This record gives sequence, structure tokens and C-alpha cells, in this order.
Amino acid sequence: MLKNLVEYMVKSLVDDPDQVQVEEVLTERVIVYKLHVAPGDVGRVVGKEGRIINAMRTLLRVAALRAGKRATVEIE
Repeated sequence: MLKNLVEYMVKSLVDDPDQVQVEEVLTERVIVYKLHVAPGDVGRVVGKEGRIINAMRTLLRVAALRAGKRATVEIE
């Protein structure tokens, strides 16, 4: 469910949605979603001063807490 949320948000932002890959990495405390996007789309995902990626992290954090988990997003 959370992976689908991340994938949906990122694909809505980028020019080349076919290049979007979301990898789910489970650690002891946190689920980390690693984003792989086309080099030209990294700026779109990060946004000015990191505003877009921070907003995505906030939405993911809220959705994860509702499911009783902790999660974050990283760009590879």
C-alpha cells in the first residue's frame, strides 16, 4: 500500500514515468523507499529547496503511522 502511494506520487511529477522504480528496503525500525528516476527528473522530484520531496516524506510518514509503521523516502 505505501509503496503504491510513493510510486503514484512520483509518477505524477516526472516527465518519464516509465523510468520510475521504487525499491522497498526493510530495516529494524523503518521502511525505506528508494526512488530511481531518470536523471532529468531528479529536480522535479526534489523541488525548490527540497519542498516536494519533504512534502512526500510528510505524507508517507502520516500514512505509515496510520498503518502502525514508520517509513521514509530516499532518492538514489
